[in-house]
Amino acid sequence: MSTRGRPRAFDPDFALRSAMNLFWERGYEGATLTELAAVMGINKPSLYAAFGSKESLFRQAVSLYDVTEGRRVEQALYVEPGVRNAIARFLELNLEAYTNPDKPRGCMVVLAAMIGPPESAGTREYLAAQRAETRALLHQRLERAVMEGELAEGTDCNVIADFYTTVLQGLSIQARDGATQAQLRAIMRAAMAGWESLIAESVAA
Repeated sequence: MSTRGRPRAFDPDFALRSAMNLFWERGYEGATLTELAAVMGINKPSLYAAFGSKESLFRQAVSLYDVTEGRRVEQALYVEPGVRNAIARFLELNLEAYTNPDKPRGCMVVLAAMIGPPESAGTREYLAAQRAETRALLHQRLERAVMEGELAEGTDCNVIADFYTTVLQGLSIQARDGATQAQLRAIMRAAMAGWESLIAESVAA
C-alpha cells in the first residue's frame, strides 16, 4: 500500500523571497549557503532538493526580483506620454526603489555579482544578460519614438540607450553608497537636462 509523501515543512514562496533579499543585500558571493538556509528556514539538503544549486536558487531569486521590483518600473516606458517623459519617469521610479528604506539599497541585478571567481562566471554572464535586457527596453522605446515621428529619422538610438543605461546603473551604485533620494534626483535632472543636445548630437553623428 502506497503512502502519501510528507508535505514540505516550509513555505517555498517565503523561502525564495528571503533568499532574494539576502542575495540583494550581500551579493551572490557574499550570501553563503549556511546563511541562505538560515533565512529561508530550511536546512541545506532541503534547499538543494527544492531549489537545486546555489546558482539555480540565485537565478530564481533574480526572476522573483524582476517580477516584484522591475515590472512596474518598466511599464513607465510605455504608459508615459512622450519618450523624454517616459525615460525620466523610468529613472525616477528606479531611484525611488533604490532608496526604499524597507529594502536593500540599489539594484540587485546591477550589484549582486559584478566580480567574483572563475567558477561564478555563469552567474555574472546571466546578470549581464539581464542588464542588457533593460538596455534593450530603452532602445525599443527610442525606436518607437522614431517610428512615431517624435524623434528624427537617423537618431542614433544606441548611444542614447547606452547613456541612460549608464545613468541608471550609476544611480544604483550611488544609492548603495548612501546617496539620498534628493541627491539621486539631482543626478537624474542633470541627465535629463542634456536631452536636447544628446538628441541633436546623436542625429548629427
